[in-house]
Amino acid sequence: MSQVCDICGKGPQSGNNVSHAHNKSKRRFMPNLQKVRTQLPSGEVKSIKACTRCIRSGSVVKPVAKKAVS
Repeated sequence: MSQVCDICGKGPQSGNNVSHAHNKSKRRFMPNLQKVRTQLPSGEVKSIKACTRCIRSGSVVKPVAKKAVS
């Protein structure tokens, strides 16, 4: 499963684990991806993986919940 945001394309970045003795080993910084339901411009509701920055900034349009008819 790829760790890429479907909105902005943000993916893993590389860096170093640095110990107290300053030994360095490679590591990956993963984006904070959430599975969220969104409404596309065509009106279709679809589940996508979006980073929390895209969700917070309003790039993801959440669908309107339908009321239950009683």
